[in-house]
Amino acid sequence: MSFSSDVKKELLGQVPRSRHCQLAELAGIINMDGAIDKDTGCLVLESENELVIHKYEVLMKKAFSVDAGSPLTQGDTKRIMSALKLEKPGYAADGLILMQTCCKRAYLRGVFMAAGSISNPQKSYHFEIVCKSSSQAEQIQEILKGFDTDAKIVGRKSHYVVYLKEGSNIVDCLNVMEAYVSLMNLENVRILKEMRNSVNRKVNCETANIKKTVNAAVKQIEDIELIRDKTGLEKLPDVLKETARLRLEYPEATLKELGGYFDPPVGKSGVNHRLKKLSAIAEELR
Repeated sequence: MSFSSDVKKELLGQVPRSRHCQLAELAGIINMDGAIDKDTGCLVLESENELVIHKYEVLMKKAFSVDAGSPLTQGDTKRIMSALKLEKPGYAADGLILMQTCCKRAYLRGVFMAAGSISNPQKSYHFEIVCKSSSQAEQIQEILKGFDTDAKIVGRKSHYVVYLKEGSNIVDCLNVMEAYVSLMNLENVRILKEMRNSVNRKVNCETANIKKTVNAAVKQIEDIELIRDKTGLEKLPDVLKETARLRLEYPEATLKELGGYFDPPVGKSGVNHRLKKLSAIAEELR
């Protein structure tokens, strides 16, 4: 199964004990996937996702003692829609349904079960809920922001998509919905990714430093060979003559390593100063 399906399978087992939270989660599912049949005037669930259907039926049974696996009556529909304070699906939920923090969590579970998805974190970080109206999207965005997640909205054809792109925000959202196993799985992926990125950065940095050192050494050797061929190294002051000899003898040594070959040893800055003098002499000869 996909990571998104794994999350929904976990959320399937999160059934609220309190009726007000059951109503909030049902409101989320019905708002996203519910509809009033034009012929019968009864509430129907349009989802084909077995996980969503099962969660819907469980909640309907607990909250209203209704078997939602069978067609609802007009009387049941009226009673359910009244309790959920919904005129019709597809719009923002009534604020009375979302007064408590636990109910907001439950509502987010419902809307995600019905219309949400999360990409495979191994590939990218992307969480989204596809809404039927702007008022619906704005309400979900507001709820998510109330839990300190940076939710954004984008239009997609005739729909409005509430989305999160940061891994940390998606982790927070999973925590809000109480998908704790999925949260830990995502965190493990994030940790491995961050470790891999950290190692790559260090390797790239080390590679750049080595390249810089090698390029500098090549230039220093070119300068010394120019001086040798033009005027001879014997004419150099003893300090520079020794520096030139050691650089030619140890072309791959760092400045610190090169300094250790002097007697007495010379610090990195001292070696660098002498090599700069050799470079200046070479520039005058060019």
